[in-house]
Amino acid sequence: MKKFIRAGFDALLFSNVFMALCAVAQGLVTFHIIGVKPIFSVLALLFASTLGLYNFCILIIRPKEPQKSSYRRIRWFFGYHRLMVTITIAALLSLIPLFFLLANSSKLLLIGLAALSFGYGLPLFTKKGQKSGLRNVPGLKPILITLVWTLSCVLLPIFEAQDSLHIIVPESNIWIIFSKRFLFIAALTVPFDIRDLFQDRIAGLKTIPVAFGEQRAYWFCQLLLAGHIMLLLLLWNYRLTSDFFALAFVAVLTGWLIFKSTWKRDEYYYFFYLDGVLILQYIVLVLFKLF
Repeated sequence: MKKFIRAGFDALLFSNVFMALCAVAQGLVTFHIIGVKPIFSVLALLFASTLGLYNFCILIIRPKEPQKSSYRRIRWFFGYHRLMVTITIAALLSLIPLFFLLANSSKLLLIGLAALSFGYGLPLFTKKGQKSGLRNVPGLKPILITLVWTLSCVLLPIFEAQDSLHIIVPESNIWIIFSKRFLFIAALTVPFDIRDLFQDRIAGLKTIPVAFGEQRAYWFCQLLLAGHIMLLLLLWNYRLTSDFFALAFVAVLTGWLIFKSTWKRDEYYYFFYLDGVLILQYIVLVLFKLF
């Protein structure tokens, strides 16, 4: 029984289905904050695009001997290589009909996001005989990840809500929502760089932990989360609403989880606990609203 549960848990995490659910949850957080009902086509697009692009990025950087990788995620993923290719193709193809359901502003946004996402993984450049993508540009990797997540999970729901539900979200609020989410997601990207500190240093990647050291990177995360909480106050005009307490609680919990994360932690800690706070945000918002 334990082995069966472990196998199912591995499939959920390492197939990137869990990450796709994180994107859906972040879309739901945005709909909740602007006070409208979720739009199914947006949630479906967030799920399919996240699943397809994350799998695509893993497929194109396949190591020579994946079963000898030090990462359990890589060993699992390429152990089910054909299945993952099929799922990836299906997810990316499903974006075509979903794309035509969007408003024109959302279509333009999605085209830009697609360019950034594929540029992140595709080997566009050649340096010293090695192919590399935008992720290999010094300092650009966490910014790209954070920017793509924030644009897709904040602006896309807002654009669609304004078009299909005919609501008006003040531009000042859009900027605050975007900025606070950017800081929150940016804080979550740094621990993954801390985990990969030694590999990135060998590979010559200039991540925040490589440039400033592990301890300073941890404190940098806390600074980002503190900025996130300050913007929460600004969003609700310094009123202590249930939504403020919910998001502030998750931010504090995230800060604690980041301090607990070290390069010795296993992959489950990163892919379930740290990424899981993206889902926890929405769950806590709903619970605080109820009670």
